Amino acid sequence: MTDPGPASGGIARVRSAMKALHSWRRLRFTMPGLLFVAGALAIGFAAINTGNNLLYLLLGAMLGATAVSGWISEQTIRNVEIVRRVPRGVPVGQEARLHYLVRNRKRKMPVLGLELRETGLPGVAFIAELGPGEVTETDAVNTFVQRGVYPLRTLTLSTTFPFGFFRKERDMRIEGELVIWPRSDRPVPPPRPGAGRRSAAGSIAARGQGPRGEFRGLRDYRSGDDARDIHWRSTARRGEPVVREYDPDASDTLWICLDVATDPGESAEEAVEIAASLAARASAGGRRHGLAAGDIVVPPASGRAQFERVLEALARVDFSRDASPPAPPVDRASCVLVGTARVPGDWTDVRLAEGVRRVEP
Repeated sequence: MTDPGPASGGIARVRSAMKALHSWRRLRFTMPGLLFVAGALAIGFAAINTGNNLLYLLLGAMLGATAVSGWISEQTIRNVEIVRRVPRGVPVGQEARLHYLVRNRKRKMPVLGLELRETGLPGVAFIAELGPGEVTETDAVNTFVQRGVYPLRTLTLSTTFPFGFFRKERDMRIEGELVIWPRSDRPVPPPRPGAGRRSAAGSIAARGQGPRGEFRGLRDYRSGDDARDIHWRSTARRGEPVVREYDPDASDTLWICLDVATDPGESAEEAVEIAASLAARASAGGRRHGLAAGDIVVPPASGRAQFERVLEALARVDFSRDASPPAPPVDRASCVLVGTARVPGDWTDVRLAEGVRRVEP
């Protein structure tokens, strides 16, 4: 067997480097660019056939403009540092703004006419001019009509500067994901489990107020606390807001159980929206709520942060006929079942996607 030797290894490395360079750069013709090239070919053909020096001069100028365009566009997409900031949870139908922090690392050359686009998304961010060493911020706006998790892997930098004849592109690998929450504003009747039950303290929670268990003690005020829980005597004594804290009332905890053992489709998405709307209603009333959807379980809690955890989980739900039937982590009498078809069993409350019908076994 012949030893390939170091020379062959060097050639392989050069080929690998050229392949990597090719994958990082793409050159595409624009319509003006195609017309420009066609004109240059026509002028070149005429110059050869006529020997006219003026035509040769014009052809040289056009070729020079092409070379200058390629060099400037290459400088625009080189040595650019980008940090992507993804919004946390965007509801379906609302604008999702992908924020970019862009730095020009070149010492002398500015960045001119730079476009940023995520692979697979229509939104484009644009930077008209960015001087050497400068930093700027820009946004790409996208609107989604389907909830779910959208992977962000490749950011494409492109420019048609200076003449618009060609579009030069470069890909940057930046891993991330954008989570689109389901709608949570569907009109749904109040959930039945736990409604009107007495708390451990022997009283029913006031209208518009969260469930109350045993009084635990006093603590410092936190953002989002109910103003009705402020202990005014302690607040006046300390000079800072102090609120009463209660143990959660387990008897008034709402479990939202989503049946994922069905085919994906419009009805399945309606079921997700119903589950999200039930969570929104529970959160608005200060009620503890949790989610069970196949292998996804969100333990019960209350407050805005809990509601967002439920929306995040619902955004990641997948439907499949092969999935296990709904099996709540607690007694079914404490759950609301949301699905596309009636499921047998001792369920206190069942919500079907078609018309949000209410079934009481």
